[in-house]
Amino acid sequence: MAPKRESGKLVAENRRARYNYEIEDTIEAGIILTGSEVKSLRVGKANIAESYASNEDGELYLINAHIDEYPGAARFGHEPTRHRKLLLHRKEMARLLEAVQRQGMALVPLRLYFNARGIAKLLLGLGRGKKIHDKRETEKKRDWDRQKSRLMREKG
Repeated sequence: MAPKRESGKLVAENRRARYNYEIEDTIEAGIILTGSEVKSLRVGKANIAESYASNEDGELYLINAHIDEYPGAARFGHEPTRHRKLLLHRKEMARLLEAVQRQGMALVPLRLYFNARGIAKLLLGLGRGKKIHDKRETEKKRDWDRQKSRLMREKG
């Protein structure tokens, strides 16, 4: 059994996902990795900015996630952008796939991290794509909140 750790370690985060999508629900999924991929993640060499989750033959796969090759595993390395299977309960998977098919939503990876037990996990967001005017409104609200906090600091 893996040793207990006080908190998890964030490996990669998709910061543009909350800007491009209106995230309605999040779910934690396990991910099937090879040994060299886990070692590369522990070093922090991953990028999930352009990745997404997709249904292939009734299973969910993480597509286009880039995990760099681990230099110590040259002979038994891995392909950096291969499709990686996600581990979810059948009911959770069915609910997510139904939302994607019927409501036109997308499964967007938000974070890739190690949990407190040292197991690699992926936080998936179920979101609807924002239009340009929604993105502008988000920027306006964020700028106003910053300006408001500055004014409150200056006043006391």
